[in-house]
This record gives sequence, C-alpha cells and structure tokens, in this order.
Amino acid sequence: MSKTIFEYSTRGRMGVTLPKRELEIPLEDMFGAEQLRANPIRLPEVSELDVMRHYIMLSHKNHFIEKGLYPLGSCTMKYNPKLHESLVRHTCFANLHPYQHEDTLQGALELLYELQQDLAEISGMAQVTLQPVAGAQGEFAGIKIIAAYHHAKGNNHKTKIIIPDSAHGTNPATCHLVGFEVVELKSNPDGRCDINTLRGLVDENTAGFMLTNPNTLGLFENQIEEIAEIMHSVDALVYMDGANLNALMGIVQPGKIGFDVMHFNLHKTFSTPHGGGGPGCGPVGVVEKLVPYLPVPMIAKNDSGYYLDYSNQVTSIGKVHTYYGNFAIQVRAYIYIKMLGALGLRRVSENAILNANYLMKLLKPYYHIQHEEYCMHEFVMDGTKQKKEQGISTLDIAKRLLDKGYHAPTIYFPLIIPEAMMVEPTETESIDSMNAFAEAMIEIARECKDTPDMLHEAPLCTPVRRVDDVRAVKVLDPIFQIQD
Repeated sequence: MSKTIFEYSTRGRMGVTLPKRELEIPLEDMFGAEQLRANPIRLPEVSELDVMRHYIMLSHKNHFIEKGLYPLGSCTMKYNPKLHESLVRHTCFANLHPYQHEDTLQGALELLYELQQDLAEISGMAQVTLQPVAGAQGEFAGIKIIAAYHHAKGNNHKTKIIIPDSAHGTNPATCHLVGFEVVELKSNPDGRCDINTLRGLVDENTAGFMLTNPNTLGLFENQIEEIAEIMHSVDALVYMDGANLNALMGIVQPGKIGFDVMHFNLHKTFSTPHGGGGPGCGPVGVVEKLVPYLPVPMIAKNDSGYYLDYSNQVTSIGKVHTYYGNFAIQVRAYIYIKMLGALGLRRVSENAILNANYLMKLLKPYYHIQHEEYCMHEFVMDGTKQKKEQGISTLDIAKRLLDKGYHAPTIYFPLIIPEAMMVEPTETESIDSMNAFAEAMIEIARECKDTPDMLHEAPLCTPVRRVDDVRAVKVLDPIFQIQD
C-alpha cells in the first residue's frame, strides 16, 4: 500500500521558502480572535520532489489512455492530441469572457460559426447548435425539439417514442424527462430493429423513433431508410443517438439517410477530454424544418461580421445551457476537424472499423460472439462459454483484466446479450497494442480453465481489491478492502 503524503513528512523539510512579512492589519482585527485556530494547522513537511512523486504515484494507480488501451465499448475512449491542449490554453481563448461585446469576440464567433458549418456538413444536417454540454443534454435538447415541432403543429396526441431494446440507457430516460411514453422495440435475430414488429407499434400517437446507428452491438442498421419511411408516414421524426458516429464520419451522412435530428459527442468522436463527469459537449443537428426550434442563440454571419442570433426566440426551445456551451471543448473539436480534413475524418472511421474487426477476429476462438458478421467500430463478445464451463462470470474476467494492466471493456451491456463484453479499440491504437490486449484476454481464457478460483478472487494486484457490490449499493460510505 502506498504511503500517504504525511508519511513522506520529515521535520524541517520544505519545498518552498516564503518571505516573512508583517501584516498591516492583524488577523484578529480582520477575522476576530474567535475565528482563529488555537493550534497551528498540521501540514506535512515535504520537499517539492516528495510532493511530485506522491501525486504522480497516485495518478498511476488510475487508468488513462496514455497508460494503456481503454476498450470501453460505445464510449470511444481514444487519445486526445496534445496539440489541442496547448492551443486551447492560449490567452486568445483562455482570457475571453462571454459578457464581452460581440465586436471583441469576432475570432471566437468565427470559430464557432465554422464548427457549426463543419458539423452540419459531416452529418448532412441543415444546422447545428453547439449549446448542449453533454451527450445526455444533447439528447434532451433533441427530444425537446421533436416535442416543439409536434406542439407547433397541434399534434398533442403524439405521446409515444419508440426505442430499440439495444439502446443506451440515456435514451428512455431522456424521453421520460421530456414527457413522452417509451415503447420498446425488440431486436430481430440479426441484432437489428425488427421491421415487422415496428410496423405494428407505429400509429398516429407515435411522435418519433430514437436509434443509435451503428447500434450498440456494433452493427449498422441497414434498414434505416425503411424505418424513416415508416415513421414519416405518420409525421413522426427519427432521432439518431450520435454516440457511435466514430464509425460513420466521411462515409455516411445521417441527415441524408432519413434522420431528422441527432446529437454529437465531441468528447467521443472529435477527440476532446472525456470522463470524470465532464467536460463534455453534445451539439445537436437538425433538418431544415426543425431549424426554428433550435436553442438560441445561434452563431450567425452578416456583412458586418459574426453575431449571436436570437431571431428564432419565439419558436425556439430556449436555452439549454448558459452562454454558448463549453467553449474550450468546442475549440479542441474545431482543431481536430481542421487538422484532419474530410479525408482524414474518413480514415478515422475506416481505421476504427478495421481495428474492431481485427480484434474480434483474434478473440473469436476464445469467447462466444453472438453476431459474427463484420462489425463497425465496436463488437460484443460474451462470457457465456466461461460461465457454463467453469462458472466464471464476465465480472470475474473484467476484474482479472485489471491485473493485466488494462481497463475492462464495457460489461453487461447491451442488456440483450447475456454476460456481454463490449469492446471498442478506436482508431488510435496500433496493431502492437491490440495484439497485447488480445494476448491478455487469451491468457484470461486459459486461466478460466486452469485456475478458476483465482478468477473469483481477482483483482489481485490493484490497490483496491474486489469490493462488496451489494454493500457498495446499499451503503453510501462503503469500506473498501485495501491490501499491501
């Protein structure tokens, strides 16, 4: 077990020397004697080197993309180029304030305007708002736009949104939050939407259909144009959850194949920081007939320059976030798009697809894969073989992978695959890193046969051993088992 910062402490050691200065106003006069400490605060006495080593050591106990492959399916945990980080910290961006006059923000507004245009081109949508600051908030804005569209047309009877059983969990939550009833659509044996069942679900009360494409099985919903035709026949709208856009850039424009509204995840597809509760950014794109309902303001351009456009204020769903979203994240995405260009973005998707299929081929002999056809940017294998033969669960496999130095894939999702392990290597991983990850998974498959008891105890090498999952859910301040 690692030492605490206090255990590094040595009497008289210090990392910085501060000049001693007499206060012009005594502390007692500033705060009152009753507010002052009776005894000096206990602080560790450490050198700067001690402090740096302590925190670097702590950081290495976590997992991050610079440390190793991060195969979380449907999350696109890919490398964030450090050029973005250096540029976004430039004072021309970092020192801006949203209350500045538009005349002093022309460069920033031009950047945002071009980002709107670029995302619209990539998606095939008419216009894009950059305001939402998370994928979930983008979903919320998108479904609010669908509600506003129907309200404006007097379609108050449209109360239902259809969602496949393979959907991300945020999808039904978003629909309920906006006030819609969720109708679940079962997948067919091929892992895609069951069109015949869909026809039976659609009626005059259907407001929309919410679909991730490629879906969470890593399969492209190749019947999307037929789905759109069914939905549009009853004046329902088709929403695309854009979490998996990393497989489509430069190949497919969602707005050209039947989708009416979609959100992007800049913190997934466009390589900006991801995780830890933020930051994030979830722009929303819409077809022409939905433009009046976009959040205000949009970034617009006239002969005088760039400005914040509130002209849709009467029909707009209003603001979904203060100011104009997470500007620094938008800058990173802008740089990513401009550096790669159209051909580069297409290569991103092509390489992500190639990597996923390569890794699936390596692991297929060792783990069950229900849908064996070529996948898109991710694939789902499962632990049903190990569960049946050795009594080893997917959770056991995931915990053991931590001992091999890797973060686990997404497990037990999608829910329609028992013992699921959803893997997304992304385009940024080399063949060497994928081979190493595959070897770790193959070693675990062998261990399931040879030393199954060890799998039940894993992880064995991490600072925190396996926790009591039931207690962790029931007790908000759980006691973790920590061993040397």
